[in-house]
Amino acid sequence: MRPRFEYGDAVRVVRNVRNDGTWPGLETGRLLVRRGSTGYVRDIGTFLQDQIIYSVHFLEDDRVVGCREEELIGADEPWTPSAFESRDRVAPTIPLGLRGEVVVEPGTVGEVLRVIRDAPGGVAYHVLFPGHTLQVPEGALELIRSAFEHEQSTRAEEVS
Repeated sequence: MRPRFEYGDAVRVVRNVRNDGTWPGLETGRLLVRRGSTGYVRDIGTFLQDQIIYSVHFLEDDRVVGCREEELIGADEPWTPSAFESRDRVAPTIPLGLRGEVVVEPGTVGEVLRVIRDAPGGVAYHVLFPGHTLQVPEGALELIRSAFEHEQSTRAEEVS
């Protein structure tokens, strides 16, 4: 098991990094570093002897966060930003169809399952709608509420 990155390397995080309960003073699930952010490797370690963990200093947020190797790419590697991420709640702005039949109406809420950064024509998403999973281009979707915001409002409703 050899690390891909070295001390001082500039890296980009490809997924949002959220507090797993180990970051003091922030609630579990709170966003620590947004995908696409760049930082510098400060330390390299392991977790359970089979995962490489990098301590990455994200200068913009002035945070040092532990990242798994699969969450990082080199800062100079190609990166396509996206408007949405996995678990975001979205709705189409246009009717979506299969084989000439509209199967999802505008405003129907779905959940992003996967971001496809290399789709022909730009970023697209696999979105789970009631009864259908469709690949939808970014321009045909709007954000309803992030998964974290949805989870927080659900918790608040349960408490009250």
